[in-house]
Amino acid sequence: MKTRNIRLTVEYDGTAYSGWQKQLQAETIQGTLEDRLKQVCGHPVDLLVAGRTDSGVHGLGQTANFHTSSNLPVSKIQDVLNHLLPRDIRIAKAQEAPETFHATYHAKAKLYRYVIRNAKDYTVFDRNTYHHVRPVLDAAAMKKAAKFLVGTHDFTAFRGTLGKRANPKRTITKIQIRKSGDNLILEYTGVSFLHQMIRILSGTLLYVGLGKLKPADIKAILKSKDRKKAGPTLPPNGLFLVKVYYPATFPKIKKRGREEEA
Repeated sequence: MKTRNIRLTVEYDGTAYSGWQKQLQAETIQGTLEDRLKQVCGHPVDLLVAGRTDSGVHGLGQTANFHTSSNLPVSKIQDVLNHLLPRDIRIAKAQEAPETFHATYHAKAKLYRYVIRNAKDYTVFDRNTYHHVRPVLDAAAMKKAAKFLVGTHDFTAFRGTLGKRANPKRTITKIQIRKSGDNLILEYTGVSFLHQMIRILSGTLLYVGLGKLKPADIKAILKSKDRKKAGPTLPPNGLFLVKVYYPATFPKIKKRGREEEA
């Protein structure tokens, strides 16, 4: 039976979920989506995803795809799916994709954002979407430190325990740090990231902003390959997967092993 390949752009508040990847005894984004897609399409669905986000991490532009034998128009799939989904998950866009498109393996870069509220008080209604820090941060020092992280490096000192089997060499193409009201926005663009890498990088840059580390210390931390020398792993609530970048065409690919993601 001929199938169609449907590409989804997904928004979600990860606060109530145990991450993206489905689990037997925990509520996850993937599990929730696949359950509702089964109702919409009339058959079980296996979602492929650009990057598996951890418990509590949010998605603004997560990309996933699935194959279906359903004849429902793609706009109808989106509308019915959004009607069935809880209010903390939403399909921002659904579209027909080439048969060869694979959300995981065709992704050529990802943009992650970490939000730090740098103010005396926190706010009640969006408290699950940032990490609150009271002392005034030295953003200029953080920007200087970030320059040492751009490029291809061995990021062993900046990976979580679940990422120890993955190749520690990663390429960060850009880091931007900017103020937005009381928030300090840290944005990372790279090909791929290790488990908890963005949260550890952000914790290390936070220590620079607090004066606990100097910008030049980043070079020594990278060289040491010692996780204990880097800063803390910041909480997941400040982290967003903002966008996934794809090439214009999607050649057929050979399956390869999955690597841990941020």
